[in-house]
Amino acid sequence: MKTVKIKDKEFELFLTQETIEKAIDDVAARLSNDLKDKDPLFICVLNGSFMYASELMKRVSVPSEVSFVKMSSYKGTTSTGKIKEIYGLEEDIKGRTIVIVEDIVDTGYTMTLMLEQLICDEPKEILITTLLLKPDALQHELKLDYVALEIPSDFIVGYGLDYDGYGRNLPDIYKIKN
Repeated sequence: MKTVKIKDKEFELFLTQETIEKAIDDVAARLSNDLKDKDPLFICVLNGSFMYASELMKRVSVPSEVSFVKMSSYKGTTSTGKIKEIYGLEEDIKGRTIVIVEDIVDTGYTMTLMLEQLICDEPKEILITTLLLKPDALQHELKLDYVALEIPSDFIVGYGLDYDGYGRNLPDIYKIKN
């Protein structure tokens, strides 16, 4: 589909599923190489990262565990700047290599809060992978270790990303029409 309508907004095709999956292949290969003999725990940030996490974990070849946390800072098409942790991590991460799996990093609020919380539990190292990065929107200094794709600051939906809860199931990524 070239365009989709979600609720009251029109979106146009921005990234195809093939482009997305090629970028995931590249990240997975790098992670598999870098995480040899590290026994990593992948922490996936819900709801948005579920599609990225699923495809990434199918491609990562090192033995690893996967867990999920749910955090959010969006309402509609803009970040509220207020992070809500809905439920958290149950695994002991002390001395572990942690890989945070995020769908998108734009302002960096969610990732900054998550890092602050995880550091308190004394992991060996924390690595971050994100499917999408909006470098022009960043408001926090972050070290992102594995970025699949950099994009402009347009609002997007699809491949796990939503507009008021809708559009996550789209296999491609769409940007809002101006």
